[in-house]
Amino acid sequence: MTDPWLRRFHPADDAPARLVCLPHAGGAAPFFHPLSKALSPAVDVLAVQYPGRQDRMAEPALRTIEALADGITQALLAWLDLPTVLFGHSMGATLAYEVGLRLEERGTPPEAVVISGRRAPSRLVNDQVHLQDDDGLLSEIEGLAGTDPKVLRDPELRELFLPALRADYTAIETYRPSPGPLAAPIHAHTGDTDPHAPVPDVQAWSAHTRGDFTLTTYPGGHFYLVDHAPAITDALLKLTTSGF
Repeated sequence: MTDPWLRRFHPADDAPARLVCLPHAGGAAPFFHPLSKALSPAVDVLAVQYPGRQDRMAEPALRTIEALADGITQALLAWLDLPTVLFGHSMGATLAYEVGLRLEERGTPPEAVVISGRRAPSRLVNDQVHLQDDDGLLSEIEGLAGTDPKVLRDPELRELFLPALRADYTAIETYRPSPGPLAAPIHAHTGDTDPHAPVPDVQAWSAHTRGDFTLTTYPGGHFYLVDHAPAITDALLKLTTSGF
């Protein structure tokens, strides 16, 4: 794979369906490496790599959801030969929704969109984390318990990931949703104690699809999916191999 937007860690050429995984703010494609390994060879998994991090460090990080969704959509056009499901966590969930809308507009719709740990677009709040200083931004990330605190406190590593992290928070906190709803079904998953995605706000995704809607909750906070990886893997396997 040569497209800078996509990583295919475990190619599954004979799989009947494809899962596209979109990471959270500050995240990167390798976050989904364990999921890709667990689903292969039954599902062909693509993980999205946003600009401004890891092997795309030399590229400027994008600061709007629209620019990110446009880039991801363009990259996926060469990979729509199989039934495709979009799966995004946190900021990635919003991107999955926006990419889904763009693919539907092009006449190449996804089979389903799977939302994880993100309130519905109709439940946006006026967060201002992207305007805080570096310490404030890092304190927010540390509170989500999804990043090793040693990484957050290492001065050299901070210099590397802070620009992309701030760009991601700028994108998600200034986002205004595109007109919807999706035609594709939405399947939502969330932790029952996630302060950034209260269950009623996740339930509100039901208004953003003309298809079926399901909601599954798990014990845990914003990164519940790490502790419940087997259950998430099983849900995605069943969805992508169900024959739609």
